[in-house]
Amino acid sequence: MHTLPETLHKGMKVYDSTNDEIGVVEDFKFSDEDPSTPGLEQTDVNPTDVDRDDDLVTIMARAFAGEDNLSDELKEKLLREGFVRLDAEGLFAADRYITPDQIEGADGDRLLLSVPKSALMKTH
Repeated sequence: MHTLPETLHKGMKVYDSTNDEIGVVEDFKFSDEDPSTPGLEQTDVNPTDVDRDDDLVTIMARAFAGEDNLSDELKEKLLREGFVRLDAEGLFAADRYITPDQIEGADGDRLLLSVPKSALMKTH
């Protein structure tokens, strides 16, 4: 099972498989099934930024704000497996979602992907 790097944090620069900088980490959620995060519940989108009393509806609204083009099934999959929301660079660039299996690794303030930018899910 693929998991998000433990050193993942907001503001990390993201590089695709061609080593192009494509944006920064805007938000993320670790997998509900990640063995390295014992006790992490679906209510923990980002443990440092979320009030523990938030319910699932509030978390989904925050994680997928304005993302009406994502199916409920896809949203549930992202919440279950974990994701990174990329704030894409460029005036007309659509934000994108990165799944754990698309991540090569993390190096300091760099998140390295194993796929090109075109392989990422667009939000618009």
